[in-house]
Amino acid sequence: MKYILVIGDGMGDEPVAELGGKTVIEAAKIPVIDRLASEGEQFLVRTVPRGYPPGSDVANLSLLGYAPEKYYTGRGPLEAASMGVAIADDELAFRCNLVTVDFAGTGVIMRDYSAGHISSHEAGELIRAVQQYCGNEHICFHPGISYRHLMLMKDAPAGLQTVPPHDYTDKSVTDFYNRYMEFPVFRELLSRTRQVLAKHQLNLERIRHGKNPANFIWLWGEGSSPSMEPLSERFGLRGSLVSAVDLLKGIGVYAGLEVPDIEGATGYIDTNYEGMVESLLSTLRKDNFGVIHLEGPDEAAHQGILADKLQAVEDLNSRVVAPIMAEMERVGQPFRIVVCMDHFTPLSIRTHTDWPVPVLLYDSRGTKKVSGLPYSEANAKKAASAGNLKPFGGEDFFRYFIHGEQ
Repeated sequence: MKYILVIGDGMGDEPVAELGGKTVIEAAKIPVIDRLASEGEQFLVRTVPRGYPPGSDVANLSLLGYAPEKYYTGRGPLEAASMGVAIADDELAFRCNLVTVDFAGTGVIMRDYSAGHISSHEAGELIRAVQQYCGNEHICFHPGISYRHLMLMKDAPAGLQTVPPHDYTDKSVTDFYNRYMEFPVFRELLSRTRQVLAKHQLNLERIRHGKNPANFIWLWGEGSSPSMEPLSERFGLRGSLVSAVDLLKGIGVYAGLEVPDIEGATGYIDTNYEGMVESLLSTLRKDNFGVIHLEGPDEAAHQGILADKLQAVEDLNSRVVAPIMAEMERVGQPFRIVVCMDHFTPLSIRTHTDWPVPVLLYDSRGTKKVSGLPYSEANAKKAASAGNLKPFGGEDFFRYFIHGEQ
């Protein structure tokens, strides 16, 4: 048996007026996904336990069967694992975004959590400059992909509470900024990095060409290294996790999966879908488990771009699920495939929610719990209600996915 998990990051939504009161999923042309949902099962999964932040870190741990209550220590260490960066016992790993902020008097506005989706090449140059002028024996910066980077800090002060920048686009982050300023080490660090970025020729060129400058670093998601048993030991699964996002790759590393680097995988709607799918199918030819994660719907929703989110969902159907299904049906081996999201990212609020997510599960051998409904938020809820199913927790969902047991 082969097991396939397809994650459309943040693709869940509320009804959108411009779509005639439909959600993005309901309005999108997704015939293959709709067929799988109709011929398979639909139900709800609570990927974010109550009281936990509704981030992709918590939610994707759940989708891979790792209860956040047991395994979650923060986002930073997961990204460090993807980058091959070891975390010492006296270190915390922080996610480090290159962002665009406006400083107006004593106020700070988060204009762009991604500095205009800055390229990895440009961002790497800036992070290396930050490391050169601001790094020391206690602080070290590591370049990642696009705006997503990593900072390790030894003996970090206790009591700092951080927030993800994508939750505050075009909003004041003054209060959060002031939290950093309460700690001398962060006050000095952020002042120096701000100066380095403001003077850097690359940012001056970006401004000259009308692009958002990466004029500040935003530190968040701090944590120490978690302890996670690999999926081979827990469920007898071996395979790979295919994603453009360091966070997901880090979860894959801790889960004992291969995490291939795919040329042209960007984490947005311009990503190399074909290369990612071929990598997944290559895994399934030799192993029994494959995960493919697409960030595009989430990125579009954070920016509030309806057309891009709609395209991302339709591309997930035509350029990911369709070729996977065609190959699996051609080969003829039994398989189970899940298509879902990690969390909702409604366009109306441009950030994540902790609502239970709609999940479809298709078994090539057939199932007794046929939903008979196309895939959507409402239909998953309807199917769950008809079967008197409460939302699964992450571990229970994954056990059901693999073993078919509730």
